[in-house]
Amino acid sequence: MAENSPFTREIDFEYGVATPLSPLLRRFVAHNPGPLTFKGTNVYVLGHGEVAIIDPGPDDETHIAALLASLQGEIITRIFLTHTHKDHSGGLARLQARTGAQTYGFCTSGAPRGAYQRNEAGQLAPSGELVTGFADLGFKPDHPLDDGGQVMGEGWTLRAVHTPGHAPDHLCYCLLEEKALFTGDHIMPWSTSVVAPPEGNMRDYMASLSDLSNRDDELYLPGHGGRVRKPRRLVRAYVLHRQWREQSILKAIKEGYEQVNDILPLLYKGLDDALITAASLSILAHLEHLLDKGKLQKDKGDGLDARFSVVN
Repeated sequence: MAENSPFTREIDFEYGVATPLSPLLRRFVAHNPGPLTFKGTNVYVLGHGEVAIIDPGPDDETHIAALLASLQGEIITRIFLTHTHKDHSGGLARLQARTGAQTYGFCTSGAPRGAYQRNEAGQLAPSGELVTGFADLGFKPDHPLDDGGQVMGEGWTLRAVHTPGHAPDHLCYCLLEEKALFTGDHIMPWSTSVVAPPEGNMRDYMASLSDLSNRDDELYLPGHGGRVRKPRRLVRAYVLHRQWREQSILKAIKEGYEQVNDILPLLYKGLDDALITAASLSILAHLEHLLDKGKLQKDKGDGLDARFSVVN
């Protein structure tokens, strides 16, 4: 299988089929392809007979029915969430209603979170106009997990690794028996992860990457895309990409480009319209990080309307 290079778009799968990845593990790809989801959300099935699910996928009855059909004769007793973005957790209520499975996820703090709204023309709304809609603030898992939390099943053990940045409630899960890490949206082989303020935080994201670089995982199993057999190499590539992006943004500010909308066309050529929001918010995340580090100052406005300059 061609799923072992640091950056690759290769993945072997068939919609509607739970593909075996190891004696303990299968992967079921939801049919929700798109510019932010690649071929679709990876739903992982852990164990046999009495199984656990990692990320149930989108809120789509056809998807949930297909997942259950692929597991005919087996019982889902546990559902783990890497985070509560809808392409990963949207199908939770349907799946839990059909199975009665217990849920596991991060202990949310209840801190306000949300996403920037877009107007009818598809443009990002001014700063301050936020809607909840990325992470699910109201999610209360049956079994809250924090960093280091551990759950055991028949022949498997999962240990939670808190990796905020893409989302404040993001957990990776280490399958101890195989030294494999389910990385959700934190790190993927086909694309860099979106870090979108106000929910996403670049400082937290870079710290989480640093934490992963110190681990000895042998395999990454992402929320979208194929397996990663050289995890540390991919983490290094992610860090270098973010460092390069930060330096490019800092250079643009020095040259007089003050706002997100000024910088966007410098960094992204021929960008798909569907990705403009994600790219704009990613730039904002870097600007906020540079502000935190004292390399920039904010001269006027907030959020996407803010104007920045270099600290002399």
